[in-house]
Amino acid sequence: MNYAFARQQYKQSTRAGLTGISDPHEMIALTLNELSRCLKKLQGINQKDAQRNVTFSKAFTAIYILQTSLDFEKGGEISENLFKIYEYCRSQVQRALKLDPQAELDACVKVIDDMIDAWSHIK
Repeated sequence: MNYAFARQQYKQSTRAGLTGISDPHEMIALTLNELSRCLKKLQGINQKDAQRNVTFSKAFTAIYILQTSLDFEKGGEISENLFKIYEYCRSQVQRALKLDPQAELDACVKVIDDMIDAWSHIK
C-alpha cells in the first residue's frame, strides 16, 4: 500500500495537516469517514451551493486514495472487490456531478458506512 502517497494527495486536497498520521489503518479509517461525510453532503447539495465543487473534489480524492491504497498482490480477491466498490462509488459521484437524477449516492453511503463499521473491528 502506498500510504505516503495517499497521505500527500489527501493533504493537498484538503490542507488538513495529516502529517501526524503514520498508522495506515487510521489513515484508511479517516479516508472512509471523509468519503461517507462527502457522500451524505452530496445527497442534499444543490447546483448553486458554493461548497458543491469542494465536496465533489474531496469525494473524488477520498475514492482515489482508497483505490490507490489497495495491494492487489497481497489482497487478491478482497482488493479486487474493494476496487469495484470504490469504482461504483466514483461512477455515482460522477453521475451526481452531472446532475443525473439516477445517481445512487444512498447506496454508496450504505456500503461505505458498512465498511467503516467493519474496518473499526479489524484492528
